Amino acid sequence: MTHRPPRTRLRATAALALLPLLTLTACGSGDTGAAAVGAQGSPAPTDDPVAAVREVDSVAALLPEDVRESGTLKIGSSIGFPPGAYYPNGTDKAPAGQDIDLADAVAKVLGLKLERQDASFETILPALGSGKYDVGTGNFGVTSERLKTIDFVTYINDGQGFAVKDDNSALTKKVTDLTQLCGLTIGTGAGTTFEATLTAQKDVCAKAGKKPYDVKVYSENAATLTALQQGRIDVIMSTINGLRYQAAQPASHTRFLGEYHRLDVGFAFKKGSPLTKAFRAAVDRLIEDGTYRRVLAKWGTTASAIDASRINPPEHT
Repeated sequence: MTHRPPRTRLRATAALALLPLLTLTACGSGDTGAAAVGAQGSPAPTDDPVAAVREVDSVAALLPEDVRESGTLKIGSSIGFPPGAYYPNGTDKAPAGQDIDLADAVAKVLGLKLERQDASFETILPALGSGKYDVGTGNFGVTSERLKTIDFVTYINDGQGFAVKDDNSALTKKVTDLTQLCGLTIGTGAGTTFEATLTAQKDVCAKAGKKPYDVKVYSENAATLTALQQGRIDVIMSTINGLRYQAAQPASHTRFLGEYHRLDVGFAFKKGSPLTKAFRAAVDRLIEDGTYRRVLAKWGTTASAIDASRINPPEHT
C-alpha cells in the first residue's frame, strides 16, 4: 500500500519543484473511464460523490453516546500522494484524494464532523493510543504486527508493489521474490509495511549467496521519486495504487513492476476502540448505496474495491 506534515509547506514546495515529474493521471488496473486527476500540486477532480451523503440514524446509533453528543471526531491524516491523499494546486489548504473522500463520507453517514490534523505517517498509529486522535488514515495496511496494538476497519484492498525508472533494463519483470532485488538499493517510506517487509527479509540475499539489497528510507514521496530519477536508488517499494497511478503518466518516467503483496487497508483506531462497529456499518452503507464505487471511480481505484468492510481481518498471506 497507499503513501507527511507537519512539514506541510516544505512538502508543497518540493512537490511544486517536481511538478513536471509528478503530473499523473488516474489509470488503475482494471478501471475504465477513470477521471483525470493530478499529482501533488495539480488540480483534483471536480465531481463530488460525497455531497449527496446524508446521516443514517440506524448507523449513527452505533456510536458511543458521548461521541454522538460531541458531534466531532479527531482524525490524524497522512497527506502523501494521489490517489490516497494529497494537496491539489500545491497548497496546504484542503487535501483531496480517495482517503479524504471516504473519511468524509463515513463522517456524514455518522452525523459527525471531522477535525482533521495532518501528521507524518509514522506518528499516527502511536498517537491513537495516547488519545491524540480518535481515528487515523494514511493507507494503513492491516498486518499481524499492527493488529497487536491497533484496531482496523477496512475500506479498500491495496498493498505492496515496486517501480523503477522506465529506462531500467536490469529490472523488467514482475517482482515476486525479494532475491530479484539483491545488490540493488531500494527506496521506501518511513514507518511503512514496505520498510517492515524489507527489514524482516534482509537476509534472503545472503541465504541465496547474493549481495544484500540496501534500503533507503524517506519521509516524503517526492524525495523518494527524486532519488530514483537521480540514480541514488534503483527501485521504489510503495503502494500498488500509488505506483500504478504514477507510472500511468509518461512524464513520471517510471514503470510499475506489478503487485508484490496485497493488503487490506483500513481506518485505524486504538485497541478496543468503541468506534469500530459504527465505522464498519458506515462503510457498508456507502458500499450498498453506491457512494463507495463512485468515490473509487473518481480516483481510479475501483480494481481495489471490497465487497464489505471488516473489523481486524487477518493479514493476507
